Amino acid sequence: MDRKKIYSSLFVLPALTIFTIFFLVPMAISFYFSLTIWGFDGFEFTGLDNFRAFFTNRNLSIAMTNTIIFAVLTMLGKLFFAFFIALFVTSKIKTKNFLRAVVFFPTLVSGVAIGLTFSALMHPSRGLINAVLGFFGIPEVNWLGNVDLALYSVIMVDIWRGVGIATVIFVAGLQAIDRNYYEAASIDGANSWQQLRTITLPLVRPAMNSIIILAFIGGMRSFDLIWAMTGGGPGFATEVMASTIYKQFAAGFFGLSTAGNVIMLVMIAIIVLPLYKFLVRKEVD
Repeated sequence: MDRKKIYSSLFVLPALTIFTIFFLVPMAISFYFSLTIWGFDGFEFTGLDNFRAFFTNRNLSIAMTNTIIFAVLTMLGKLFFAFFIALFVTSKIKTKNFLRAVVFFPTLVSGVAIGLTFSALMHPSRGLINAVLGFFGIPEVNWLGNVDLALYSVIMVDIWRGVGIATVIFVAGLQAIDRNYYEAASIDGANSWQQLRTITLPLVRPAMNSIIILAFIGGMRSFDLIWAMTGGGPGFATEVMASTIYKQFAAGFFGLSTAGNVIMLVMIAIIVLPLYKFLVRKEVD
């Protein structure tokens, strides 16, 4: 190896060391302990028994379906609202800095705190949301107690919570677009919609792709907000992979819950890697 390659490798070494210690090593340990029955007093190797037990869980199909629905809808919601909010706060309005702070504020609050707050706001009889609806003559809605509505209620809260980060990414993407493109388009007679479709959307695609990947992974891993608002209920209406794994861990099935984490990691990788390649290919095109 020549001197230049050794010199350039030294810059990679610190990041590679941190990545190995805090990601690769814990991941390898998790893979191993997913093949064991373990506790604080020792462990016993059992092979693939934990994985077989996890897949025989009768509620697994519900949890996986809810996880996919939650991840897709929260990702689409954050993408849609963040884009138009970013367009608004990057315009020439005087209060744009204040609006940016307001939009970003929910990101700074704990997911558990947001969950507990909204579970109180969405209380069927004493919640503020139903009180406001009642003022306008709209009947009370059991936001978190209705099996057909509970998951979508949590999804709305998660979109509100996460739209700030997505907006910041979009704002960075919009501000990176050269204004000369818009000036040239205006001279050629392009209206606002044509500029949005032919300039803004194509050039903001890298930011959009980042939001899609980050929001989807976040939705697949979501736990704190769901657990604080519903605990996976009513019944199994808001049960997701993360809450299933937590219940197994809380019950003392540590090896089984570790296997669940490995399965969730593989599940995310199987979905996200092809999605990422597709988005990057469209970005280049």
